[in-house]
Amino acid sequence: MSISSLPLKLAAAIGLLVLVSGCTDAESASETPAAAPPPPAVSVIEVVPETLPILNELPGRIAPTRIAEVRSRVSGIVLERVFEQGSVVKEGDVLYRIDPALFQAQVASAEATLQRAKAVQLQARQQADRQSELRQRNVSSGQQHDNAVAALAQADADVAIATAGLATAQLNLDYAEIKAPITGRIGRAMVTEGALVSANGPESLATIQQIDPVYADFTQSANEILRLRRAFDNGALSNAEAEAARVTLRLDDGSEYAHPGKLLFLEAAVDATTGQVTLRGEFPNPEGDLLPGMYVRVLIEQGVQQNAIAVPQQAIQRDAGGRSQVYVVTDSDAAELRTVQLGRVVGDRWIVEKGLEQGDKVIVEGFQKVRPGGAVSAQSWKAEAGPTAAGGAGSVAPGSKPTAG
Repeated sequence: MSISSLPLKLAAAIGLLVLVSGCTDAESASETPAAAPPPPAVSVIEVVPETLPILNELPGRIAPTRIAEVRSRVSGIVLERVFEQGSVVKEGDVLYRIDPALFQAQVASAEATLQRAKAVQLQARQQADRQSELRQRNVSSGQQHDNAVAALAQADADVAIATAGLATAQLNLDYAEIKAPITGRIGRAMVTEGALVSANGPESLATIQQIDPVYADFTQSANEILRLRRAFDNGALSNAEAEAARVTLRLDDGSEYAHPGKLLFLEAAVDATTGQVTLRGEFPNPEGDLLPGMYVRVLIEQGVQQNAIAVPQQAIQRDAGGRSQVYVVTDSDAAELRTVQLGRVVGDRWIVEKGLEQGDKVIVEGFQKVRPGGAVSAQSWKAEAGPTAAGGAGSVAPGSKPTAG
């Protein structure tokens, strides 16, 4: 071997060692297993039984508590309209004035008739007293005495008839002023000055409605009322305390009416055409916001459900068959898919009738990243603040809720 080729062979040997060392490191790196990904994070709530009211929302209409059509009791020409249309009138206020001349003349005639009857009565009484005295002294006959007594009785009757005639004439004169029969808001005038009105005519001069307080007439399915009564009998529901029961209104624009009301009665008959039962509530209306005929939604508390289990609506899923399901975190921090039976809606939550028990941890957020049996990292879910988070004000009747699985 020549001395000049020695450096070349040494360099080749060194390069071969480097290449072998690099391959060995690569093989060692490829044989090291990859680190497992962490379990997905989910937000859960722990199921806690609670007491929830049965608060049904039913359609209704506003009606006045009292309504009266103003009519004339006598015939005549209207001289004056006293009231302002659309204003509030009090019972006894004068609304129209009819020409009183004819009735004043009738009163004067009746007074004269009464005076004449009283004069005849006085004469008959004097004649009867005289005949009685003569009869005691056997000066006059019995027939003359009897005739005097009969004449006095007839004179008394004539006075009574004349008195009644005067009272009738005075009433007609009083009726010439048409007065408000009730206190309330009066509508538009149906007649004007110069119009002829009659005592027995069909026309109404105006309409008065009492709208403070007002009635809210609403309907509920007879089947739903029957279900509630059966639930009370079975002990599934309990009656709300009288002071805790609520009847409130929701206006057509979705806003809540400020003044709560009270339930007056439940109709004893079912409408044969609709199968509905009519209920009536009474509400104060000091500002006059509620007008007769206005459409409203009535929220009525009809019972209390004890030990109810409610979960947020977003936790509910549906399978291919339409059944309701939720993910529950087990004690081993694994996701379990469980089928549940839903009841009514309470605010933004579903009532779960079957499938969940106290202490179960239901996944509310993050279940899209989990699979049945997979490990999860659970943390408490915090609901966004809102008016329906408490779950009481927005309860929906079982008959009016969306279809539950």
